[in-house]
Amino acid sequence: GGWLLLQNCHLGLEFLNELMDTITTKQSMSEDFRTWITTEAHPGFPINLLQSSIKFTNEPPQGVKAGLKRTYSAVTQDLLGVSKMPQWKPLLYAVAFLHTTVQERRKFGPLGWNIPYEFNQSDFSASVQFVQNHLNDVGVKQGVNWSCVRYMLGEVQYGGRVTDDLDKALLNTYARVWFGEHMFGEEFCFYKGYVIPKGNTVEDYLQYIEQLPVIDTPEVFGLHPNADITYQTNLANETFSTIVNIQPKDSSSRGGETREAVVQHLADEMLEKLPPDYNPHEVKAQLQKMGAFQPMNIFLRQEIDRMQLVISRVRATLTDLKLAIDGTIIMSEELQDALDNIYDARIPKLWFRISWESTTLGFWFTELLERNQQFSSWLQDGRPNQFWMTGFFNPQGFLTAMRQETTRMNLAKGWELDSVVLYSEVTKMMKEDVVGPPPADIGGVYIHGLFLEGAGWDRRNSRLMESAPKVLFTSLPVVHVYA
Repeated sequence: GGWLLLQNCHLGLEFLNELMDTITTKQSMSEDFRTWITTEAHPGFPINLLQSSIKFTNEPPQGVKAGLKRTYSAVTQDLLGVSKMPQWKPLLYAVAFLHTTVQERRKFGPLGWNIPYEFNQSDFSASVQFVQNHLNDVGVKQGVNWSCVRYMLGEVQYGGRVTDDLDKALLNTYARVWFGEHMFGEEFCFYKGYVIPKGNTVEDYLQYIEQLPVIDTPEVFGLHPNADITYQTNLANETFSTIVNIQPKDSSSRGGETREAVVQHLADEMLEKLPPDYNPHEVKAQLQKMGAFQPMNIFLRQEIDRMQLVISRVRATLTDLKLAIDGTIIMSEELQDALDNIYDARIPKLWFRISWESTTLGFWFTELLERNQQFSSWLQDGRPNQFWMTGFFNPQGFLTAMRQETTRMNLAKGWELDSVVLYSEVTKMMKEDVVGPPPADIGGVYIHGLFLEGAGWDRRNSRLMESAPKVLFTSLPVVHVYA
């Protein structure tokens, strides 16, 4: 009739099958008996055990209100009265607000933190302990040493986890803006409507927290409102992806056609449109005509090699998949993955490993054709007047090759590669307006296909501007990059 707790079961997966057998074959069992299992998510976890269990996860609370509520539920009246200094209670609340903010920013992905850090309750406890000790040391007459408080919060307590320079700058900005003598003034607020409440009991603080909004605008955390669109989009995509993943994978018919028939039809279509393989001898001959050792042509050769790898892999997978569907060859694990993903309009893992990111298989395949078109026309007709920058495997290599060419052209003037820097100038032309290469005296390249995220572009005055609300991406005009 007792409870059994098994912890960290992802470390002992072999035992779980034995556990399942023991529980299912047991003749008699007390009504009060319960088995509790703790585990991290693991692909090898026995699915039968998972399906027959009641599952719950302990997620960090969502939003400022929930975060502060959780923090203050653990604050005791003794902690609130531990210091007689008037700065103590406001500082405790400000540290709790900072703690909630650093955790909440994680949900925005790279917009929140460049690297996702595991901030937890121990960071908060250590920060509170530090503030308490500091106030005990300085006393009422001396006052708070703010540079010390900011340094400890931004560089040590929370900053100790942070490894990225920009993330460190962000954390220190919070410390600078929120912690100082100004935080005790009437005007101070973390954001409009989010102030430091006055109170003497934990209940006073919990009452104030209770009337905060349930859903916060990203501006509370210092983010643009559009950050919420990105978060909601990613959340929806993740949810849909999970739903698709747990759909039954049997061959049941849908409108009369089986999964295999649908995939076979799609494979035929893709094979028909797939460009032919590059002939290595023709590529070599063509590059020699153009100047095989010019940096740009070396770059083109590398891109064509990678493109050829993708084309070969796609052709081989589709051909084998058709044979496996017909029953001519055995359906391997990789082919099964390809079949499932093509049916769900997603990129098979085999292809994704050697290619690029895309939202759906349709967009990915269209991009394959467009990328290939850029390389083959460059090879056949010579260097284009403008380049689709986002259609390269290695755009950084493209810019390096351009720097190398410019340096060679200016060797007589004593130019060295190390001292040559890139300049980019956004032109007023769209890609349809480009009729020739950049001026010979400046050199460089025209590129297109770049987007701004969360900002707009004022074409008349050639400068950045606030993007319209609800507009996430803005297409840039042609950019002239030179060295």
